[in-house]
This record gives sequence, structure tokens and C-alpha cells, in this order.
Amino acid sequence: MTRNNDLGATTPRITATPRTSGNAVSRGTLTRRGFALVGGAALAICAGTALSLAGAGRPAWAAGTADAKGGTGELGRAGSSAREGTSSSSTADGGALRVVATFYPMYDFARKVGGERVEVSCLVPAGTEPHDWEPSTADIVALQEADAFVYSGAGMESWVDDTVASLPEDGPTVVEASEGIALRALDEEAEGDDEGHGHEGHDHGESGVDPHVWLDPRNAKAQMANIGDALSQADPDGAGDYRANCERWARECDALDDEYRAALSDLSRRSIVVSHEAFGYLCDAYGLEQLPIEGIDADSEPDARRMAQIADFVRANDVRVIFSEELVSPKVAQAIASETGATVRTLNPIEGLTDEQLAAGEDYFSVMRANLEELKEALS
Repeated sequence: MTRNNDLGATTPRITATPRTSGNAVSRGTLTRRGFALVGGAALAICAGTALSLAGAGRPAWAAGTADAKGGTGELGRAGSSAREGTSSSSTADGGALRVVATFYPMYDFARKVGGERVEVSCLVPAGTEPHDWEPSTADIVALQEADAFVYSGAGMESWVDDTVASLPEDGPTVVEASEGIALRALDEEAEGDDEGHGHEGHDHGESGVDPHVWLDPRNAKAQMANIGDALSQADPDGAGDYRANCERWARECDALDDEYRAALSDLSRRSIVVSHEAFGYLCDAYGLEQLPIEGIDADSEPDARRMAQIADFVRANDVRVIFSEELVSPKVAQAIASETGATVRTLNPIEGLTDEQLAAGEDYFSVMRANLEELKEALS
């Protein structure tokens, strides 16, 4: 689908081919792969945070647990509706709609929108930088057996188009959460930096757009709305619940946006130096300027010329803080800070949370508010 430049101007890319079984199905249910989908208990699962209970070659639906109210609950506890295998669905007997999300923000948004009707698994494990991650055979099996698949799009998941094309016709409902959002073009220097480092086929700059759309709370709200539409299509009986959840979290996104505007509007400094070009949507929303140490990929390193340019920018603009990230090495940021007399702090692009953050109950909103405190201190 061709994207429009107006927020929400297009409908999300949702694909599904429901199939009814040969048996009679009670009114008000939707059948997919021959199974009736009904509402049920909540389970939210993030792969990689706990020992899998699934056997070899089967999806790890019981990889960890989290509550559906927005904060992560006890991790490492097996869910009672863990999938057993071939001919039964966790949704068939009052279980939850099974949703697979690509990486943390999509997992968190699907969990919030789905509430008590969904069981969400996260493909990219906790503490893993997602840019160059690719799914394993077991991950593809999990996708094929899911009821819905949520990905961000805008070039974030370089592997997703081929993967979606390989799914069977009666596979999961698929939604690109960034559909309809006005996408930010990458500058030529950032694209060139990524191309120069190669990344063995994982060039996220080749899409020409910045994929980190969720760092503007207004975009996060739009992504949740797209996810809600997809869940409603996969589970029509739950449409009212999904709509109510979307409205609740939309208000939270609006409140977060208001907090950012109030806190950042009057600060005299407006420039930040960051590890990679992840904060463009946030900076555009609140009148800031980012200088990335590297381009759109987080794990590449600058050459000597780039390091000198950044050091000159830091001195010329009285930049006092160099921002590193949770999931990448801080050594380059530390080198620039040492050269210029700045300090190193953390600004989180929320591409993934660590096990410790998940266990502490962190989520999109708490990390965004922590980011705001870091920005206020750095720019004051």
C-alpha cells in the first residue's frame, strides 16, 4: 500500500484469510485454521526471558509472563495455556488470542491493546539489539501457528517481507503498525554511513526512511490503533475490548506528549549527540536537533573523520552530554566525551529492554519518561 503523508490517512496493512472448519461454529465466533477464536485469560510472553517449555521445533509460547495492564509481571513462570502441539488451539476452549510481535515496542503495544484477550510472544529476545536480528526456523513455526502477527515496518525488520510472503493463506492476521504514519526521510550522510559499513545485507538505510517511529508518542498512539484494528479482525468478539484499550492508551500517549512539550519547550540548548540516528521523530516533535555518532544502525563505528566532526560539533554547541544506549557498547561515546570534556548518559531508543528492566516492571511509558528526565538534565 502506498503511504500517505497524513497521519492515519491510510488503513493499516492487514492481511488474513479466515477459514471455517467442516463443523458448525456458534454464532459470533471467527474460525481460523479450523479453530474458533473466543475471549479468554490473559498471558503476555516475551521470548528469551525465561526457559522455554516447548519441545524441539515447537514455538515457545510459555517463554515468560507479564500482566496485561502495562507493567511486566513475574518472568520465567510458565503460562497455563502453553500450546501442546498439532490439532488444538489455545483459543479453542476459552484461551487467549495468540499474537507474535517482532520486537519490544510491538510486543508492549500489542499487550496493552489486547489486554486480557491476548497471549503475546516477542520474537527478539530481551536484551538483544534488533536491527540485524533474523528469525530462526522455530520462530517461523511460531508465526505460522499464531493468530496475529504484529511488526513495525518502515524498514525496521529487514527480513519481514520475505517472511510474510512465506506464510500460508490461512496463517495469521498480519499488521504493519507504522502504516499510515508520515515517515521521516534519512539524511544522505546517515544512509551513506550505513552503506559504508555494509552490515552484510542488513542495510536499514536502503528504505530511505527512519524506522524508529514509536519515539514520538503520537506515532505510538497510531501504531496501537493499527494493532487494535488487526486484533479486532482476528477476534471480532473482542472488538469492543480492543477499542476501549486503544482509547485508554491513546489518552496515555496524549499525556506523555503534553509532558514532553511542557518540559522541553523553554530549554536554551536544543542539540543532542546520540549513538545512532534513532531519535529523529522525537527531535522533530519537540524542536530538538540530533547529531548521531553513526547512522540508522546501532552497531557500526565511525571513522576518524566522523569522530573529529562530532567533537567539533560538541564544542561549538556547548553539548555537555553524549548519549549512549542500553543495548550497544558505550566505548565510542566515552571516547568523544573524553575528548571534549562531556559526560556520558543513556538515552533509550526502546528497541528492546533488558531482563532487569522487564523484571522491574518497565514499559514504553516509563522508559519514555526516563528519557525525558535525561533530556531535561542534558539540555538545562
